[in-house]
Amino acid sequence: MLSRLEAFGPVFCRALPWALALSLAAGCTVPALSSPAGPGKTPMTTPTPAAPPAPSDAAPSEADAVTPLLAYADRLRGLPGPELAQEIARLGNAVSAGDQLRLALTLSQTRQLPDLVRAQELLQRALANNSEEARPLHALARLLAARFAEQRRAEEQLDRQNQQLRDLQRRLEQTQDKLDALKEIERSLSSRPPAAPASSPRGRTRPPSP
Repeated sequence: MLSRLEAFGPVFCRALPWALALSLAAGCTVPALSSPAGPGKTPMTTPTPAAPPAPSDAAPSEADAVTPLLAYADRLRGLPGPELAQEIARLGNAVSAGDQLRLALTLSQTRQLPDLVRAQELLQRALANNSEEARPLHALARLLAARFAEQRRAEEQLDRQNQQLRDLQRRLEQTQDKLDALKEIERSLSSRPPAAPASSPRGRTRPPSP
């Protein structure tokens, strides 16, 4: 047994350095293969998906369509009655949704109930229009329709109160006319001379007998 170990000893000693070298070489190369990027190379990165843009409160087309109408409404507030009438005549029979809203805004400034009713009809026509030009104006048209409905109720109530006031004034005038007529009768009666008293039959004297 000892002779076999002695015979194997030189072989084992010669093979041991090679085994150690192979194991060291394997230990060094394995991490290099598992590394995501070697020396001198740019590591590959996974692209991160871009975050979706935050939704805006109003689309640019809607803002572009509504802003001029708001400026137009602000300009109308300072126009006198004759210029409002000229603007109504200029717009005429508005066909586009934008002109319909402009005409409705102008009519609402006259403070006349028939004009306000016409303005509401124009807004309904604009809301029924589903074209690309009209859709951005629907939100403003609904807002104006609600405002005009409140204004119409106030105008109708004011008209009823004015009618009641006119009726009361007419009754007062009729009552005053009746009072004036009674006073005239009273004055005519007081201005008459008093009637002469009638002579009594007993006071008469008989003529002398012949």
